[in-house]
Parts: sequence; structure tokens; C-alpha cells
Amino acid sequence: MNTLPAYSGARISGCWALRADGSGAEEGSLDRLLPTVNTGLSPRKRTTSQCKSEPPLLRTSKRTIYTAGRPPWYNEHGTQSKEAFVIGLCGGSASGKTTVARKIIEALDVPWVVLLSMDSFYKVLSEEQQLLAASNDYNFDHPDAFDFVLLVHTLRKLKQGKSVKIPVYDFTTHGRQKEWKTVYGASVIIFEGIMSFADKELLKLLDMKIFVDTDSDIRLVRRLRRDITERGRDIEGVIKQYNKFVKPAFEQYIEPTMRLADIVVPRGGGNMVAIDLIVQHVHSQLEERELSVRAALASAHQAQPLPATLSVLENTPQVRGMHTIIRNKDTSRDEFIFYSKRLMRLLIERALSFLPSQVRIVQTPQGQDYEGRTFYGKRITGVSILRAGETMEPALRAVCKDVRIGKILIQTNQDTGEPELHYLRLPKDISEDHVILMDCTVSTGAAAMMAVRVLLDHDVQEDKILLVSLLMAEMGVHSVAYAFPQVKIITTAVDKEVNDLFHIIPGIGNFGDRYFGTDAPPDWSDEDMDEPSY
Repeated sequence: MNTLPAYSGARISGCWALRADGSGAEEGSLDRLLPTVNTGLSPRKRTTSQCKSEPPLLRTSKRTIYTAGRPPWYNEHGTQSKEAFVIGLCGGSASGKTTVARKIIEALDVPWVVLLSMDSFYKVLSEEQQLLAASNDYNFDHPDAFDFVLLVHTLRKLKQGKSVKIPVYDFTTHGRQKEWKTVYGASVIIFEGIMSFADKELLKLLDMKIFVDTDSDIRLVRRLRRDITERGRDIEGVIKQYNKFVKPAFEQYIEPTMRLADIVVPRGGGNMVAIDLIVQHVHSQLEERELSVRAALASAHQAQPLPATLSVLENTPQVRGMHTIIRNKDTSRDEFIFYSKRLMRLLIERALSFLPSQVRIVQTPQGQDYEGRTFYGKRITGVSILRAGETMEPALRAVCKDVRIGKILIQTNQDTGEPELHYLRLPKDISEDHVILMDCTVSTGAAAMMAVRVLLDHDVQEDKILLVSLLMAEMGVHSVAYAFPQVKIITTAVDKEVNDLFHIIPGIGNFGDRYFGTDAPPDWSDEDMDEPSY
């Protein structure tokens, strides 16, 4: 990582240490986990992992849509070309790590920031350990109390842009709850915990390491206030526990890792100078990682033959006639909707023919065997790219009983011209499904590629994705097929050109505006996904 500009401190080991007194000392790195001791610490109130994105565009009890979307995290080849920026926050108990994390999130003012707490990764206790915990004799501040294997695996996947499941630890039962939380789409990850720097593999995943250095007396006062007011404990018991367990654990395991920090923040969340410096560096790192995908797509794959993964609906007189109606700029909205729905039904039926099937023998009412076919897979799930893709959902529901539906909102950033992810809601365990991805028009393929990438990040197998669209440009077909050669592409027609504004030529116009009766802005694109009406 790039070194930070100096702030009241000396440069140490290729990093900057921010000290209250302006001092710094050159240090080496830890070889392994620090030596272990048999001390104990009773359970305390823990921080939970969460995802925060601001500001909201629309927030209800079920969904939140953000005005600032997530830009592409992959290149024109469909592979990830940038990782999330991971900030590691370490410090003693009650040092103010969570406060610093929240202050950084507020000051960053960027969407798709994940706060990941180490407290989510406590190990499930055995019966013997449960008894020790009940008598306050189990050491929750020892490295062995944490599941570092799961933690490193989870943080690595999240850093790589994958969807992850975070355990929800129950500090009453000292076990994990049945339902885990799903987190996805992090541009910045803030990982905080008392042992954030205590594992070699974990340290490799941190792009910036921050140690929150708070005076021990202040930390003790905070613990006294918390334990007395929130837990009804007496002052003598709190002090005894602090001296017996908390203080030794800090001195042996936590304080020595300060030498590994890029930045040491004294006074915790009150040190806004240090927080501003951190935010400036993160912003500079995010700017260096910006990508331009749509421009690359527009200049690639020209004059190539259409791929074998493409299936175009047979151009019968009926299909040609329906295209004539919906392409006509003078067609009324009622007729546009009617004939679009007819085409959608044919398109979905065609797409279903590409799903795997197996032989099934049934008996007819006449008592005779009939050799037929049946779907060979776990489930079929539809995912629509809002808003135009949502119009295809009724056609899918009409032919697939009890089909599950997910939604992805992708809009074009008018300043950069890049697609941005604003919202997604996918069914549980979608990784096991065959997914029909629905969008009405595909010009450059930028939005479709982002949607496919989202599905892959949720562990959907590439060869189980079917992209269906009423109309596609050759550029969009090539872009998707080149990046994802196992994705099956099904459409009713392919037009040859895309103009400088990314409009399909001759095209169909802005499908969403014609279908919903809204007006398109002067610089609309065939792949723009306007705000949906809920």
C-alpha cells in the first residue's frame, strides 16, 4: 500500500504511526500468534457485523435502494480486477474501535461499506467450556477463543467480491444461531476486533492496519460504566475481573501488536484529525481502482461471428409481425404491452427448452406407459434486471409454477457512463439453482455482465445461467459470450449496431418508458434502469 503523509509522527517500518506525543519507534513483525496463557474473561457486550450504505434512495421494512451505486469491480473479461479495500482496526477492550469505525464510515460518505466484527467469529463452546463460561472462568480474550480459519476464509471471499455468510454468535448460549447473515458487495471493509492483528494469514488481507490506543484508565472507566449500568454488577467485581483477566490479556496479546499498525490513533473516536487522514487515503485508493468497462466493451469483439451459445427465436411471420408492431414508434402503449407480452411468453418457453431434463415414465389414464421428460435439477429461479426486466416476470410465472424471483437494480452513472449496482434481492440458496436472468434489451452488455457477475459472486454456476432478452445488439451478445462463455443467451432478435449513445439500431426505443408510459431523458440508454415504482 502507499505510505500516508506524515501527521504528528515519525515514519516506522514503511508506515506512519500517529501518536499523541508525536513519537514513533521502529519495530519488526510478529512471527506467529503470541504465546498463550490460561486466563479467563467473562462474556461482554459484543459488536455485530453489519453492512452500511448511505444515503438511501428508498427505505422500507423490506428493502433499501441507494442513490450511489457500486461501480464495476470486474473488467471486460468478466473477471474481478479489483478487490475491496480492507481496513483492520485493533485495540483493547472498550478502546473505542467501533466508534472509530463508525466515524470512518460517516466521513468516507461512500456506499457499500461493510463493518465486520471479530466478535461474530467466536468458536462454539463445548459442554465443558460452557461450564467455565458460566462461572466466568473461560478466556474470551485468548486467540484460541476465535475461529481464525472461518474468519480468514470469510474475509478473503468478501475481499474478493464474493457473497459470504456471517455467523451470528449468541452470547447467552455461547453458540451460533441457526440463521447466518449474508453480506455482499463491499467496496470498503472495516474489520474490527481485539485480535485483528494476531494471525499471519489475517494480516495479509488487511490493506490498512489501525490501532486504537486509549488510556487504560479510560478503558476501565468505560467498562465500569457499562457493566454496572447495563448488567447490574458491583464495582468490586468489575475491578477484580479487569485486573485478573482483561488487563493481562491486553498486555500479553493486544498491546504488542501495536507495532504492526500502519497508523496508531490515540484518543479513539475523538481524534478527528487522524480519522480525516485515514479517509483521505482510502479515497485515494478507491480512485486508483476505478474501472472503465463500457468503453472497453464498445471497442472489443468487433466483426466476430455470433457465438454458439446464442439462440435466436425462429423468425416466423408471427414473430416478425410482432416485432413490426413493437418497433413502430407510432404503436400505442396498449398494443406495445400486448405484443411484448406475447413475445415474452414465446421467449421464456424457448429458454426452458435449454434446461437439463431426464427420462420419466408415467402411466396414462388408459393404463399405458408413456416415456416423457422431466426437469433434471433442484430449482428454477428467475432474476429480473430492474426495471424493464421485471415486465418478463409474469411470463415466467405463467409457465413455471411456484418459481422463485430475485431482483437486481442496475443504473448507468450519467457522469461516468458506467453501470452501477444499486440494489439486489436474491432468494436463499440460489447457488444450487438454474437461473433465468431477464432483461428486455441488451446493447453493450454492460448491465447484463454486471448481473451475471453478481450471480457468480453468489456461487451460481456459470453453465446454469440463461440470459433472456427481447432484443440484443451484436455488441452485447459478444460482450456477454466472451466474458462468460458458458452462459446461454436466448433472444427474439439481434440488431447489428449500437450508436455513440449506446442505443440499439434500429432498435426498439426505451422499452421501460414505452411499457410503463414514462418519458425517457434526452440521453437515455437502452440499458438504463430507471427507478422502479413500488
